[in-house]
Amino acid sequence: MNQKVAVVTGASQGIGAALVTAYRKLGYAVVANSRSIQPSDDPWVLTVAGDIATPGVGTRIIEHGLDAFGRIDTLVNNAGVFVAKPFTDYTDEDFDLVTGVNLRGFFEITRRAVEAMVAQGSGHIVNVSTSLVDHANTNVPSALASLTKGGLNAVTRSLAVEYAARGLRANTVALGIINTPMHPEETHEALAGLHPVGRIGEISDVVNAVTFLEDAPFVTGEILHIDGGQSAGH
Repeated sequence: MNQKVAVVTGASQGIGAALVTAYRKLGYAVVANSRSIQPSDDPWVLTVAGDIATPGVGTRIIEHGLDAFGRIDTLVNNAGVFVAKPFTDYTDEDFDLVTGVNLRGFFEITRRAVEAMVAQGSGHIVNVSTSLVDHANTNVPSALASLTKGGLNAVTRSLAVEYAARGLRANTVALGIINTPMHPEETHEALAGLHPVGRIGEISDVVNAVTFLEDAPFVTGEILHIDGGQSAGH
């Protein structure tokens, strides 16, 4: 098959669901994953349910995509967990949850995707991170987010350099607060104050950034901040 194929995790709602739609509009077939994702009416959207933190699930998602479509061109590691607490309030269960999704989930699915991409001589990894990694905020205690998403920022650069000569790219979008179901409407005004532009981001802001990276073959190893100026200062 010559049709390109994108894999999107955390694809049942919010940013992930919008990315599925965006990649279809770009002409890609899509492999869409979340814990409880339902089958799609679109024959070019393969849904694979499963918790990305569970061993075996990441590999299974890529294998199903290869079986159905024959190739993997882009992997968007969108699934993520954010738990904001003072550092000493975090529990072992919080640590297991956040590292399970944000790190272990990334590791297994990306490892298998990179194998497939190397075999075909091209591919693109897109990770989703947070600007809190670069610009910590006293109002948002988020050490576990920084620990895990900071790791994604670092591994983005590592993978970009390691695989550049083999046709692969790796980039990250580092987000501010985005208008998703995660944030109740009554919190939006307060959250807007975290961004110099005075508003929270929209899902379309993130989708536009990811599709820009898709069409930017000279960009790799980039941490692209979609955060209304949050990472620049306040």
